[in-house]
Amino acid sequence: MPETILRVESATVAFGPLRAVDGVSFTLTGGDLLGLIGPNGAGKTTLMRAITGLQQLSAGRVHILDQLLDGDRSILAHVGFTPDTPAMYDNLTVRDFLRFIGRGYNLSLGEADERIEFWLDKVWLREKADQKIQQLSRGMRQRVGIARTLLPNPTLILLDEPAAGLDPAGRAQFRQLLMNLRDQSKALIVSSHILADMEEYCSHIAMMSAGKIVRLGTVAEISHSSSDRCRYTVHLAGSLGNARSAVLAIEGVSQAEFDTERFVLEYHSGKTAAAELLAELMKLQLPIASFTANTLDLEEAYLRSGIRQVD
Repeated sequence: MPETILRVESATVAFGPLRAVDGVSFTLTGGDLLGLIGPNGAGKTTLMRAITGLQQLSAGRVHILDQLLDGDRSILAHVGFTPDTPAMYDNLTVRDFLRFIGRGYNLSLGEADERIEFWLDKVWLREKADQKIQQLSRGMRQRVGIARTLLPNPTLILLDEPAAGLDPAGRAQFRQLLMNLRDQSKALIVSSHILADMEEYCSHIAMMSAGKIVRLGTVAEISHSSSDRCRYTVHLAGSLGNARSAVLAIEGVSQAEFDTERFVLEYHSGKTAAAELLAELMKLQLPIASFTANTLDLEEAYLRSGIRQVD
């Protein structure tokens, strides 16, 4: 059986009357990669900070490798965390910065250099190794932050918006890196708004809203949890005109979003239901150019979840 690496029990973080994290519980074993998704302000970053000991819990417990995270923080040597904006010494070169991090983990210079060369290759930074950090783009700084996190070979890895600033090629490389880490039986938590990518590398998904996990399961379970409903995209060859109210009046239609020549709505799923909906729309004599039933995927599941952006 895979080793239990992280166990979070009723974790709560309160700032006065505000519960930024509210009774969150889950367990990760080796090879698990949990994707945290939700709107800004849902509590994702606060939860990750609490797991890494950077934010004190108001209630609940966190166990890492079966050791309670409390006053003794020695267990944190097995944890790596990359925040959304990693702190770095801008006047150092990439290589010197990573050497500094290695010293902080009591690595010998020889061992640190060996690991640095390895991670420079893995995060595609070799050509930037002797360049000062202040000269790097945001995407390159993200790569440095990931290398810094992985240098001490942590068992539990938490990454907050790690793909921010990465170009498409960088995102593809990053997905492969995460899959390799899963193969090493590490446990990972990744917070991201790029849901299409998360569907490829995550084993589990947790949807957060107002400090709570409102849905938790495997990627397949989450993606198909609302399969009785489907979102349909309709493109028009002309203006929608005054037909908006008529579209909304179709029985079974909900959560419609309208643009001038395009609208998206939710309706029953399945081929028969799609045919029924299209027939109803045709009755309205709309200039329909295309009609698409959106594929059941993580993004669709999130859009159908009803989770709203925090104001």
